[in-house]
Amino acid sequence: MQELTIDYALRATWQMVARMYNEEAKKFDSTMAVGFTLLSIDPKKGTPSTSLGPKMGMEATSLSRILKSMEEKGLIQRKPNPEDGRGVLIYLTPFGLEKRKDSKDAVLRFNEVVKDQLSETQLKSFFEVMDTISQVISEKKIYNRESTTN
Repeated sequence: MQELTIDYALRATWQMVARMYNEEAKKFDSTMAVGFTLLSIDPKKGTPSTSLGPKMGMEATSLSRILKSMEEKGLIQRKPNPEDGRGVLIYLTPFGLEKRKDSKDAVLRFNEVVKDQLSETQLKSFFEVMDTISQVISEKKIYNRESTTN
């Protein structure tokens, strides 16, 4: 049997989570991407469209398509940013706020069920491992020429 790699475990698990969320979102005539976007928009102050992509780790083109679809479904509205005349703020509509609650409930349910299966120590270790992976990547310790040895 081949050794399980860290990236394979992360990827396979995330694909299962994404599939699960998409199946749940389908019941609400939605997708995981729309739910994630709803959760990323500040429900009170709106969110600048330019900060939404980086906040979600998405490319502008993918996000544009999602936002266009969300606007057509009446989930969001775009308004000029009063602090930046060139910018646009994305606001949730009342329907968007309702759907945001559905998305939030789904995420909280997932967290609740998983947490019930883990001890405090396991959960703490999980977050420490995820933090370490994020740190190693953000500090460019993996593929930085200076850190490789020949």
